[in-house]
Amino acid sequence: MAKLPDQYTGIEKRFKKYFSALSNLGKTAKASGPLNEKTSQLIQLAGAAAVRSEGAVHSHARRALDAGSKPAELYHTLLLLTSTIGFPTVSAAISWVDDVLAKRGK
Repeated sequence: MAKLPDQYTGIEKRFKKYFSALSNLGKTAKASGPLNEKTSQLIQLAGAAAVRSEGAVHSHARRALDAGSKPAELYHTLLLLTSTIGFPTVSAAISWVDDVLAKRGK
């Protein structure tokens, strides 16, 4: 598992109850429907790209790969967003996925 960003772990340490609630929300949302982990991570990757969150794109790209996604599936997820969020945002997200794949030697 990749090292979590210092900002993330800092919030976790400083605001324990808040972070526990946040963690439980994510778990509850995933358990509330029929989507598998791979599909859930691809959807979250798309959401992260849409809000231009580099850290979240990195995180969900890693998680999607860990859940069995192929690099082509990550890229396709992002390409599908072009007409919705625009080419510049998709291009940025692709570069962030490239970061993750480069670190994994893919």
